[in-house]
This record gives sequence, structure tokens and C-alpha cells, in this order.
Amino acid sequence: MKALALTLLVATSALAEGPTRRFAIIVGNDSGGEGTRDLLYARDDAKKLSDILLRLGGVKKEDAFLLLDDSAGSLLESLGEVEKRATAARARGDRTALFFYYSGHAKDGALRMGGTQLPLEQLKARLAQAPADFRLAVFDACRSGSITRTKGMRRAPAFEVEADAQRAAKGLVILTSSASDEDSQESDSIGGSYFSHHLASGLLGDADKSGDGRVSLSEAYAYAYERTVADTADSAAGPQHPTFSFDLAGNGDLVLTDVIVRKEGVLLPAAAPAGAWFLVDMRGFVVAEIAKQDGVERLVALAPGRYWVKRRLADHLRIGEISVAAGEVRVLSDRDMHSADFSDDPVKGAYQTMTYTRHIGLGVTGGYNIVFDKPLEAGGYFPSAPTFGLDFMVHNAFGRGWSFGIDGAFGFTNGHLLIGGADQIAYKYSALVLGLSGICEWPEGWWVPFVGVRLAINILNREFPDSNLPAQGYQTFVPGVVLGMKIRIGKRWSFVARGRLNYLLYNVDHTRSLGSAELTGLINYEFGL
Repeated sequence: MKALALTLLVATSALAEGPTRRFAIIVGNDSGGEGTRDLLYARDDAKKLSDILLRLGGVKKEDAFLLLDDSAGSLLESLGEVEKRATAARARGDRTALFFYYSGHAKDGALRMGGTQLPLEQLKARLAQAPADFRLAVFDACRSGSITRTKGMRRAPAFEVEADAQRAAKGLVILTSSASDEDSQESDSIGGSYFSHHLASGLLGDADKSGDGRVSLSEAYAYAYERTVADTADSAAGPQHPTFSFDLAGNGDLVLTDVIVRKEGVLLPAAAPAGAWFLVDMRGFVVAEIAKQDGVERLVALAPGRYWVKRRLADHLRIGEISVAAGEVRVLSDRDMHSADFSDDPVKGAYQTMTYTRHIGLGVTGGYNIVFDKPLEAGGYFPSAPTFGLDFMVHNAFGRGWSFGIDGAFGFTNGHLLIGGADQIAYKYSALVLGLSGICEWPEGWWVPFVGVRLAINILNREFPDSNLPAQGYQTFVPGVVLGMKIRIGKRWSFVARGRLNYLLYNVDHTRSLGSAELTGLINYEFGL
């Protein structure tokens, strides 16, 4: 079973001879369609690599195609557009390079992109014939599991990358994350596969063994190999061993990223202690690891933002929080760090669980329902009223970001009802509302916007305590739309601001179409299933 295959197809032109126009097609699909289980990190792996290529790999934004949960047809359209641009560039005398990356499902000899498929042999043939001097194709085919999960192909047939089929392409390089009889593994704490994570860390600068500020192909592979074997040695699936073969006669070593060109990131000075350092984003994901050596400084070309820095010692942690500004190299000092217990580890997995996996949220709500009707004192039917209630939400129920919820609320108010065109009598109004919602969330980050649709049943009641009039009741189904924003105030706690727009039909003595808007605030707590 071959789990992850990274195939680099390289022509005999040397990139070092002059500037090269680089194109990139980056594909990440969590969904593989029927017969597959949705992945957690395929899109994240794709976005991570896309960011590295745009910032450090010489790819311009207009020459990058990032396809997330897209179709096979869109992939082929993007490839066709790159082929057209590369042909035009070569006609002008430019050297060209094509980077292709796929992270997602693959089985039965085809990439599985949602409900669509693309035969691997067809794609390999297109890449082998692509009009570029340098071609890099990355195939990351995986299946999800638990905290440390196995990534790979279905056993029959195996996902094969056959070197012999590519012999016609001079300068062939094949790089795989594991041997043919091993599985590739991924981790929740790093938010992706071990191999891709260490390859990315290497490309950010930690693989720069020569210290020239650039990461070559051989440096990146050697670093990813060493770190992948070390991290998987004690895993349930056993160690995995990346493999590498190439034919680059006359090309020398190829530079993949230039980590000093942006002049921004984190610098560990030569005096910093040796050992493993972890740079963690505010979501709790490890974005880079640094294998620091004594007396050697290390530059990691992180994007601007806030990060935790962590170093694990035998009996405690050293933790710090730093900010990287655009165009700034932040020199890490021991003054930025403090000692902490293991329980204070910023990489705990809770945020990742809330973001990627199916889990439950419970919320206490308070709001106000505004009925688009004239006041009851002026002959209206339903008053506006405050509401209080509970929300139950199953997040990521149908895949990442696709959730459903059940809610209940009670509203009440008092007022006066117009009778006979002149007289007013006191009334007490109450409303019990039970709703079912389908929600689409964008769960990454501390600010989580969402939209959805909702169907509720409204049970409305009016009583007249100071008269002989009987109580009145009315029940109706109320469809509506939902729009809101969740703001995380902790790894499990959040505040939600939500608006609903509803349609209410009244058809007792005559028919009226009414609308209402509900503005609600929630205090929400999320926990795993």
C-alpha cells in the first residue's frame, strides 16, 4: 500500500542559469465522494504549501491556482491554463517551472475529488508533457483516522507511482513519504501528515544546512526524512521511511525556496540552546519545527503574525509569545520565554478538535424578536418581544463547516389590545419557538462567520386577565435564513452574534404575510462527542 507519493519531474535545463517563471497548481480535497471518509487536513496541507510557494518559492499570485474541495474538471481547466501561459512564456525565451500538488483521496487508480474522479495515468501523462522546463508533481493521497491516523490507499488496487513509466522524461526525480510497504501517518497536533509537515518546516528554513539562506531539494529531502522517521518511530503504525531517487545530470542541486528574500520571520541566534523548538500559531497548530544545533543560527521565514514559541525540557516547558511584522526578522531571546508546566502547553489539540471534527455546542441565548407589523394598540396581530432560550448544535456533522442545530426559545411581553376600533384591554403575550437549522460555517480562526436556513414552529398565545375574553392560540411553521458571527474567547468558549430573518403566515380570519427579524446573542460552549 503506497500512501503518499511525491513525484518531481525535472527537465535538463538548470534553474540556476537565469530567472524562471514559476506556475503552481495546488489542490486540497477533504471529500473523496462515495466510499470514502472525509479527511481533516488535506485543504490545510494545500494552503500551507501554497503560502510557502507564494512567499518563498518564486511563484507570483497571478500564476498560482489554489483549488479547495474542487472538481476534477476544474483541475484540468487550471492545468490547461497553465500550459497555455507556459507555452507563451517559453516562446518569449523565458525559463518555466510547474509545481503541482494534490492532497486528498485516491483509490482504484484515480484521484477522488468529491463526486468526480481523475485517472492518475491521465494526469501523469499531462504533467510529463507539460511545456515547462521544470515540473514538480506532488500526490498526497490519504484517509483519515483518530489522533494519529493512517493515511493511504485502499489495499486493492494499490496506489502506484511507477518510475519506469516516467523514464522518457529526462531529469526524473521521485520522492515518496514512505516505502512501498508502509503507511504514511498524520497528527492532529501538527494538523497534517508528518512528512508534509516536516517538508514544510524544512522549506521555511530549518533544512538550510549550508547556511546560505536557500533550501535545496537535497536539503529539504534529507531534513524531512530524518524528522519523519524520528517522529513515527514509536507510533502505532510504526516508522515510515521516505524514499528518494533522481536523475539530474548536469543540473546540480535545485533551489526550492529562498528564505532570506522576504527578510521576515524568526531568527534563533547561535547562542540559543540546542534542541527542538516549536513555533505554534494562535490556533494551536505547529507551523514549524527547528532542530537547533549548538553554535548555529537558524532563520525560519514565517509569515507576519503572532506565534507561541515552545521548547520542551525534561520536567517543564519554556514558552513565549512573539509577533512577526511584515519585513521584520524577529530575533528570539531568552527574555521572550518563561517556564511553564506541561499543562500550559499551547499545543493541546482542543482548538483543532473544535475546528475540524464533529462535536457538540451548547449555548444560552438572549435576544429580541421584531415583528414587521403595526403595534397591537393600532390593530396589529403580533407584538415584538424579548426572547430567552437554549441552542444545541452539532458542528461539522456533514463534513468540515457543515452543521445542524436545534433551538428553543420563549418570548413574552405585556400590552394593550385595540378592540372595536376604540377600546383597549390588557393582554399577556407569550411565544414558544422550536427550530431546526442547517448551517455553513467557516471554522478556521478565532472569528467564525456562518450562514444557514431554518424552519421553526411558533406556538403563540394571548391571554386577557382583566376581561372575559377567552385565551387565543395560534401555531404556524416559520421558514427563515440565518446569518451570524462566532467569536472565540477560549478554546471551548465563544460568543455568538446572530441574526434571523423569518416569514410568518397568518390565515385565521383572513390571510396576511408578515415578516420578523430576531437579533440574538449567545454564550456558547463546545465539547467533543
